[in-house]
Amino acid sequence: MKALIAHQYGPPEQLELGDLPVPHAGPGQIQVRIATASINPLDLRLPRGDFAQLPVTFPHVPGNDFAGTVTEVGAGVTGYQEGDEVFGHAVPHALRAMAGAEKPSLTTGTLAEYAVFEADTPFIAHRPGTLDIVQAAALPTVGITALALMKTAQVQPHETVLVIGATGGVGTTVLPLIQGTVIATGKPADAELLRKRGAAEVIDYGDYPKDVDVALNLVLPSDQLNDVANALKPGGRLFTITFPMPQPGFIDRDDVRFELVLDMDGKLAGMREVAEAGLVATIGRRYPFEQAGQAIADFANRHTTGKLVVLVR
Repeated sequence: MKALIAHQYGPPEQLELGDLPVPHAGPGQIQVRIATASINPLDLRLPRGDFAQLPVTFPHVPGNDFAGTVTEVGAGVTGYQEGDEVFGHAVPHALRAMAGAEKPSLTTGTLAEYAVFEADTPFIAHRPGTLDIVQAAALPTVGITALALMKTAQVQPHETVLVIGATGGVGTTVLPLIQGTVIATGKPADAELLRKRGAAEVIDYGDYPKDVDVALNLVLPSDQLNDVANALKPGGRLFTITFPMPQPGFIDRDDVRFELVLDMDGKLAGMREVAEAGLVATIGRRYPFEQAGQAIADFANRHTTGKLVVLVR
């Protein structure tokens, strides 16, 4: 099969299309013929060597989010059969320690013609006919993250919410879900998009207001959020989806809630909830499979909006 391959640690420019054996479904697994996949930070960071404590086995195929058709069902799998249309999110086996304790969602890599997944996980589901294959590949990671943020933050209609990094996949997906008044960070060129997605005001990066009720950090490292914390009113809430794990010493405030939102077991939202929520991902660009490596390079080196989707077939 054709796949995007990293042969060693390095920048995205070293990724190349090549041939690998087709992976087959073992017990409890399904094989999927991939139709579409979308780009996430992990697709850049893992082959770049950012997780040195979790060694990667090469050749490595990146890719987490996908939509496709079940082509093989392993022993013991009862929820799927050949021909089923599915979509979801999974992480490479190298990240098993980060993949949830109960029902891990693992994959051989979705930027390939075929991939194998654990079947018994909340992060894979049947794709509804109302969800096209581009949206289905774009939504998994950003959809579960957006729903988890909203369930955790519990934003009220009278509250003001500051969204840091609103132009990305998570930001453009979560904005329409926020019931309060949204102040979003972005470039002037992104203002029209962000207002269409639900922002009442668009501000420059770092130009934070005062006395907001809630801040959602989607891009900055969690140890660089002191200025964001200072934008909160006493008793405010700061939620982040980035590492390192939040520590009290990262911010100068002891009168605000500071919390990482990370739902690795699907307790807050799984793929069925994403399908039922009617979420819409913003598609920044579509790439043919031959340009899959370029998609990751663009994600790394350019200012992109929404999700980058690779059309595998």
